[in-house]
Amino acid sequence: MKKILLFLFFLTYSFNCGAHMAHYSKFNKIEMEILKDGKVIGYNYYFFKKDKDRTTVTNQIKFTIKLFGATIFEIEGYGEEKYIKDKLISFNSKTRQNNKDKYVNLKLDEQENIFNIEGSSYSGKASTNNVVGNWWSHKILQTNSQISPISGSIKEQIVTFVGKEKLILYGKNYEVEHFKLKSKDMSIPKDKRLNFDIWFDKKNALILKVTYSRLGNWEYRVKNFE
Repeated sequence: MKKILLFLFFLTYSFNCGAHMAHYSKFNKIEMEILKDGKVIGYNYYFFKKDKDRTTVTNQIKFTIKLFGATIFEIEGYGEEKYIKDKLISFNSKTRQNNKDKYVNLKLDEQENIFNIEGSSYSGKASTNNVVGNWWSHKILQTNSQISPISGSIKEQIVTFVGKEKLILYGKNYEVEHFKLKSKDMSIPKDKRLNFDIWFDKKNALILKVTYSRLGNWEYRVKNFE
């Protein structure tokens, strides 16, 4: 009975979330705070620019971890996704991570209907079923694999519905759906493994909160959207 109910949930969920980019036509920006062990250490901002059927989503991320006043980990990056209707046609990013440069250059080959990727960790072809792993997009909950927005690597994943919950963020109440997103291959090293808790606001088609543990407790949460 439980398996039948879960099947019906995902059938309904996938149907309702099909018109992906249309859900984001109302947004100009989404602002997320990044916290580690309960302390704000940075931000992840998304900006939306619309021109008829074309949508450009730009991403700015920056955070710094300090210990006894010294910087021990730092990331600053910029990315740009371009869509025609619901189709991703390109993605480019540059990230500076602890004085190391990482990048992704992705382009859609429309004739073959495949992504060509040149990245700091992976270069080659990828299925268009992949989603760029940015937190603005609820499509990350509907796919079997994602492309790293920092390095271009492809990671297979399993998404599990946990349940419906109530969430309070910055004094506002939300009805949300809680998901677990994990790597399909659990034999890969822990520092490269996907293991996220995600809270999704279906009403606004918005991922409101993401948490994970890696050398501490991390949290991405939406502070403002408009």
